[in-house]
Amino acid sequence: MPATEATNRFLAAWNDASDKVLVHTSGSTGKPKPLWVEKRRMLASARITCDFLGLKEGDTALLCLSTDFIAGKMMVVRALERKMRLITVEPSGHPLASVEQPIDFAAMVPMQVYNALQVPEERDKLMRIKHLIIGGGAIDDDLAQALKDFPHFVWSTYGMTETLSHIALRRLNGAEASSYYVPFDGVDVSLNDDHCLVIHAPHVCNEVIVTNDIAEFGPDGRCFRILGRKDNVICSGGIKIQIEELERLLKPHIPVPFMVTKVKDEKFGEVGVLLISRATDSQSISPSSFLLPPSSSLPNYWSPRHILFVDHLPMTATGKPARKEAEELARKLLE
Repeated sequence: MPATEATNRFLAAWNDASDKVLVHTSGSTGKPKPLWVEKRRMLASARITCDFLGLKEGDTALLCLSTDFIAGKMMVVRALERKMRLITVEPSGHPLASVEQPIDFAAMVPMQVYNALQVPEERDKLMRIKHLIIGGGAIDDDLAQALKDFPHFVWSTYGMTETLSHIALRRLNGAEASSYYVPFDGVDVSLNDDHCLVIHAPHVCNEVIVTNDIAEFGPDGRCFRILGRKDNVICSGGIKIQIEELERLLKPHIPVPFMVTKVKDEKFGEVGVLLISRATDSQSISPSSFLLPPSSSLPNYWSPRHILFVDHLPMTATGKPARKEAEELARKLLE
C-alpha cells in the first residue's frame, strides 16, 4: 500500500542532513509541546523493541497510526532499523478493514482494537497478528478480557514522547498476562517522594524523566503498575480521589462514553464532575438511561457532585482524554 502524505513527510525529514527530528507531545494534559530528538536515539529505541519482540528482517509491520506523533514515527523507524516490510494505511478507527496481508507486527490505540473486535472479519485479522502492541491510552478491564485468549502476543505499552515511545511492556494475554510493566534492559525506574515514576533510560533520553504517573512496584522491585496521574487527583474535603480509579468504578454503571473531571468548590475545595456524551448511536440519553452506584458503595466524598451532558467529550488528536480541556468545559458549564 502506498505511504500516506504524513509518512512521506516524515521520511523526508528522516533522510535529510539533520541529526534530529521534530516531534510533538500528545497534549493530553495541556498544549502539545515541540521536541527535537536525535535520530540515533530513535534507532536505539527501535532496536530494543525489535529485539525484545524477536522481530526480524522481512517481517510485515502495519503502520496505522499518524506519523504526526511519536507512535507512528517509531513504527517507521522500527521497520527501517529491522528491514521489515512496512504496510501503511490511513489512520482510522478500523485500520484492518482493507488489510489482506498477514501481519507480524502492529501498533494500535485501544479504540482501534475495540472497533476491530466488533467486526468478525476484522477480529479474525486482529487475532492473526503475531505481535500486537497497544498504547496511547488506558486499556480497561473489558478490553483486556476480550484479548486474554488471543493466540499470539498482545502487549500494553508504557512510555511517552520524551522516551521515544515505550520503555516497558506488559502482557495482556496468555499465562504471562500481568498488570505490571516489565522495563526494557537498560531502563532504570524508581519512585520519588510523591510516588511518581522516575525513568532513567540513557539510550533514548539524556535526562532523567520525572513523570506525573503514580506507580507502585511488584514483589521483584523492578516491574511496576500505574495507578493514575498525579495531576488527575481531586482533593475533596481533605480526601484525594484518583480520577482514573473513579472512572473505573463508574464504568459498569454507565453504558455510554464518559469521563470524570473536577471544578473548584467553596466548601470542599474541589469536587468531581461527571461528563457524559449526549450523542451515542444517534440517540439522546437522559439520567434515567443509567444507574450510578449508590454513594454507600463508593469511598467517602468520591461521588461526583455534578453530572453534565455534553455533545463531545474533550479528546486529544491521539484519542486520549484531554483533561485540561475537560476541566475548562466543566467550569464554563457550571458558571
